[in-house]
Amino acid sequence: MQQVTSAPDPYILILTSAGLLIALVAWLPLALKRLPLSLPIVCIGIGVSIFSVPAVTLRPLPLTYPEVTERFTELIVIIALMGAGLKLDRPFSWAKWNITWRLLAITMPLGILAITAIGGLWLGLSWVAALLLAASLAPTDPVLASDVQVGPPKTGEEDEVRFGLTSEAGLNDGFAFPFVHLAIALGLATTTGEPWAKQWLLHNVLWEISAGVLGGWLIGRLFGWLTFHVSADSRLSKTGDGLIAISATFVSYGVTELLHCYGFLAVFVTALTLRRSHRDHEFNRQMHDLTEQVERLAMMVLLLLFGGALVSGLLEPLQWVDVAAAVAILLVVRPVGGMIALLGFGASQAEKRTVAFFGIRGVGSFYYLAYGLNHLEIDDGARLWAITGLVALLSILLHGLTVTPAMRMLDRQHGRDPDADDAV
Repeated sequence: MQQVTSAPDPYILILTSAGLLIALVAWLPLALKRLPLSLPIVCIGIGVSIFSVPAVTLRPLPLTYPEVTERFTELIVIIALMGAGLKLDRPFSWAKWNITWRLLAITMPLGILAITAIGGLWLGLSWVAALLLAASLAPTDPVLASDVQVGPPKTGEEDEVRFGLTSEAGLNDGFAFPFVHLAIALGLATTTGEPWAKQWLLHNVLWEISAGVLGGWLIGRLFGWLTFHVSADSRLSKTGDGLIAISATFVSYGVTELLHCYGFLAVFVTALTLRRSHRDHEFNRQMHDLTEQVERLAMMVLLLLFGGALVSGLLEPLQWVDVAAAVAILLVVRPVGGMIALLGFGASQAEKRTVAFFGIRGVGSFYYLAYGLNHLEIDDGARLWAITGLVALLSILLHGLTVTPAMRMLDRQHGRDPDADDAV
């Protein structure tokens, strides 16, 4: 009997690939726990392998799919911000969050100034393009920085290093947005000649930050009441369904964006407020765990596509001076800015160096650049994507290879056994 052969059904291939991807999401963190290797590195390697196959014709370049790039990265970031806020055990206060304010008020502005200068004076970019690049690369990423963040709720893994990097990643995405809008305003002003300073200061800075904080707090209070304090028979915590956190994420982001304020900032404030509603309830862990699973799955898909972009020519516009600048941004700008911010802070030099070094760049940078280029015509778009892609790639490799030994050393200094069965 003659056997009929045909090409595999794409739907079946997608299902099979999705199953393998989900299995990797669950298994790889365990397999990599003691290795100087990170999940993002493995994901990029898989992406490079897949998109190097001649039969795979998709070329996932961000300039080819600008809207998809902006929206997908936006989705991943807001889910990561909810997870970051839920996992913080430390109550919010100006004194207890001292390290956070230092990193936000000193390190990030210094980073924006330095990278803008590098872009304009060293790379020869227009000042608008240099500012957009700086606003994209200055914030610490809340997605790829999970390995240096605090553990899940009530696990006790909240030393100053982990707390500082988690809270910084949660807040600096909102505080970087005014500088993205500043680049857009300056770019539009060069073509229209219209005044921009008053609109930028009153709307993009004062209104969008204050309304984002207030909106996030109100929505967090509402979800906190529905989850923990409404009548016992109908409170959401009785469901045991962590999807409530995803609901709070989307509602917080959607409502505040409809009000034209910073949704990133609102989501993180919503997460902090929701956690504060009943800080020690076990349901916080369930909400966090589901949020983290969704975030990790989406992150892996994005990094597979990033690997595909790398083999599709994302880095082709790079010049040698761009490579040198990318190295300087990671090894000079962030560490120096971090150490300046932590002068006089009550921590050991090892802890300060760790916080200053692990300013991981990644998904947030992709979003800001995509957003900026989608709202502003810039001739250097391909080069900006190449530089940002290179910084993210170097950050993933450099920080991914050093994070495990660095965090294990930090745990031992604090009397924790990183090889214990209950270690996170």
